[in-house]
Amino acid sequence: MKNTEKKKLNTQNIENKKPPFWFYLILLLIPVIFVLLLETGLRIFNYGKNTQMWINVTDDKIMLNPDFAYRYFYNTTNVPNSNENVFDAVKRSNAFRIFVLGGSSAAGYPFLPNGGFSNYLKHRLEKEIPGVYPEVINLSMSAINSYTLRDMLDGVLEKSPDLIIIYAGHNEYYGALGVGSTESIGNSPATVNFILKLNKFKTVQLLRNFIKGIISTFSSGNVKQGKGNTLMARMIEEQNIPYNSETFSGGINQFENNIEAILEKTKKAGIPVIMSTLTSNLKDQEPFVSIEDKTNNLPAAVDIFNQAKNEYNLNNLEQALTLFKQAKDLDQLRFRAPEEINNKIIRLSSKHSYSLVNFDSLFNAASPNGITGNNLMTDHLHPTLAGYRLMGEEYFNKIISLNLIKKNSTQNSSFNTTAVLENYTSELDSIIGNFRIAILKNDWPFSNSPIEDKSKLVKLNNHVDSIAFDAATGNITWIKAHEILANHYLKTNDIDNFLIEVNVLINQYPFMLENYKSAVELLLTKKMFDRALPYLIKMYNFEPNYFAAKWIGNISLNNKKTEKAIYYLSKAAEFDSNDPQLYYNLAGAYFINQNFDKAIESINLALQIDPHYPNANNFKNQLIQLRNSQAKSN
Repeated sequence: MKNTEKKKLNTQNIENKKPPFWFYLILLLIPVIFVLLLETGLRIFNYGKNTQMWINVTDDKIMLNPDFAYRYFYNTTNVPNSNENVFDAVKRSNAFRIFVLGGSSAAGYPFLPNGGFSNYLKHRLEKEIPGVYPEVINLSMSAINSYTLRDMLDGVLEKSPDLIIIYAGHNEYYGALGVGSTESIGNSPATVNFILKLNKFKTVQLLRNFIKGIISTFSSGNVKQGKGNTLMARMIEEQNIPYNSETFSGGINQFENNIEAILEKTKKAGIPVIMSTLTSNLKDQEPFVSIEDKTNNLPAAVDIFNQAKNEYNLNNLEQALTLFKQAKDLDQLRFRAPEEINNKIIRLSSKHSYSLVNFDSLFNAASPNGITGNNLMTDHLHPTLAGYRLMGEEYFNKIISLNLIKKNSTQNSSFNTTAVLENYTSELDSIIGNFRIAILKNDWPFSNSPIEDKSKLVKLNNHVDSIAFDAATGNITWIKAHEILANHYLKTNDIDNFLIEVNVLINQYPFMLENYKSAVELLLTKKMFDRALPYLIKMYNFEPNYFAAKWIGNISLNNKKTEKAIYYLSKAAEFDSNDPQLYYNLAGAYFINQNFDKAIESINLALQIDPHYPNANNFKNQLIQLRNSQAKSN
């Protein structure tokens, strides 16, 4: 009996005795440790995509990671990337660093990667503000919106910007994570932004891929996509978004929430920002989806558009403009930002005391009868090359008016904008852009019965057209297209057009030194030394090297600029001390300056490398005689 009572008592004691604190702590730490170990293992084995923001291009140059957009695109294939603008890892003392944030219009579509306003702005600053090293780094990408801009901002601020330009708002509905997008993960900005912070971890990427695989398995391998073949069409999940509907308001709210957060952070960091209202094709783009909303007593968009056309034809232009904007707002396919987005941009820029560029008004003012149409638009919202020049010009003027960079008032105010454009684009870029638009308009929503054979959409009149078509359809890269055309001009001895194509490649990818070298070698062969010199200087300034230093020195010596020759030939010797010709020319430069000791020292180095170098011994004897004569006279 006593034993039974003891057993009961022991059982009660065990039941009443609580586990120690460390027991619960271990239970909590086990999943944390598991996740940490999993994350570490995934990073060690380089699982999935590397979505870190910046990557090294050279030892001292960086750019936006081409895989960065995988942070935002879960379901879409062939995700977009930026224009791959390269900049210094360590900012120069005389640099003026501008970051451009936005979607495809800010990136310069359809004239990617080099035809947008950011390239115009960069070259305008280079031409008109001597002594300043402008860096215009365009991080814009197709099919992104304010969620991406907000997620990018910390990485941008780390790179010491002097100015941020924002041209965004058209993609709030169908851009990645937008309320009507195939990539949407909810309508709450707080939730979406929290998930974006988690996306930086490989564990989350693993979970995303697992979920995507499960969905794909149960949907017969079909990942969720939109309505057509273009990226623009594939991003559509919720096609019809009525005016003032819950989804419509959701797009406005996400934009306001994200831009507000961006401007609060830039204001706290003391970084200037230029905000921009959005422009689109009002006059010549009929609404894509026109449905009468009887519940809310709203007319069909096309009816208002036709009224606008009628008022326009009657020369009632103010009324026509109002109606064109109303028709755009009633268009239930929300590729063009509604007027409320522009209202938010104006309000937020004013609230945070940031400067505003009103492109909506500017494009209207530059258009016939004050209403933007095909004169400045390639399609529904992407500007023509002339439109992008207009944007670049306005940003330049705004930067000057804000005294962000001091312009010398004595400089010539007349400026050839076409000459600036020719520095970084060629005829090929214009044709590629036109072909891209033809292909875009062959697909939904412009066409419901696209032509499968894309070659029937364009006329291929010559070799340039054929190259452009291959680039526009993705058969070859943009770089390859310009290389092919450059080689074509080289074979036909068309030096001027060859150099135009090389210039385009150099300006877009200045770290590819082989482009400078191909231009220089051709010009040296043709004995066009003065034309070769700018390429050599630009090559050397980007990355000091033996080839550029030697030839800058040689050409300077030929032009009787001996101090410059001595400087660059000496720099070349630091890269390669085994070139007898280099030391022979250096001796010649010192000889002209009557520095015979240095000249003899240099010729001796040439003879050490090659005792039989032509004329070196005779030159040495002459130098010794001259030095002796100089010593006697002194």
